[in-house]
Amino acid sequence: MPIGNIIQRDVILKPLTTMKTGGAAAFFAEPSSEEEIIGLINFAKENSLPYFVLGNGSNVIADDDGYDGLVIRLGNKMGEICVQDDAQDPEYKFITAQAGCLLSKFGNTAAAEGLEGAEFSCGIPGSVGGAVFMNAGAYGADISDIAVEVRYIEDGQVKVKEVSKDDFGYRTSFFAHEGRIVTGLKARLKKGDIDKINEYVKELREKRTASQPLTVPSCGSTFKRPEGHFAGKLIQDSGLKGFSLDDSGAEVSPKHAGFVVNNGGKAGSKDIKKLIRSIQDKVFADSGVKLECEVRFLGGKEE
Repeated sequence: MPIGNIIQRDVILKPLTTMKTGGAAAFFAEPSSEEEIIGLINFAKENSLPYFVLGNGSNVIADDDGYDGLVIRLGNKMGEICVQDDAQDPEYKFITAQAGCLLSKFGNTAAAEGLEGAEFSCGIPGSVGGAVFMNAGAYGADISDIAVEVRYIEDGQVKVKEVSKDDFGYRTSFFAHEGRIVTGLKARLKKGDIDKINEYVKELREKRTASQPLTVPSCGSTFKRPEGHFAGKLIQDSGLKGFSLDDSGAEVSPKHAGFVVNNGGKAGSKDIKKLIRSIQDKVFADSGVKLECEVRFLGGKEE
């Protein structure tokens, strides 16, 4: 299919992000193959357009004024997942998933197969591609613990890299480098007791529900964990839990201070960015710690 046939114009980004902000992307496409991704990158280069790869939109604040470039969304059209035996060791299996597969689906598939090690991912609302990109994790585990191989695109070519923990860092990875686009993950998981695995998944889900504002639009944890500290505690210690600057809807969650939320989806990106800056300034004034954003900004400027 010619690339032009899958490109749309002026697609509103707000419903495609969990924070529920964003104007229109000048160009937008949802590819169904790696070949189409390469074609879209070439289209962007030929037309001198910036491009941004979007997954489930769970870690992105899209600008109110939109994005004057091409948004490449890796979603259901690249969301396949499969489970295979490890021929070298019958105690393990491989799970291979495309970048557009939801991370929660990845985790739930592992649990249903009686495979341990991916329980942490069952409640994370991102995509597999985004999870690899930022080494997503929770409750003491992350993608680097289970990843063995990653497919990605760089310089117009599909590449396959065997990976180890050395290829990942705290909320970053080898694949976070500009020009690299994750298209798939292969993970290796050990067989376990399916009842214990499902019980652990249930336990983590209950912890998440009890401690996080899951019913309000947000990007999850807004800030990276500073070395030697917890962002949520620093924010709470600064008296900002439940804090808002105005009635825009942007608020520090009263349930978890590490989350900036968008009550009713009313706030725009400018409101949320303004609140984020206020939090950073107050925490730095109180503790001397500079909070670094974990979220990414699509369009506009981060400051």
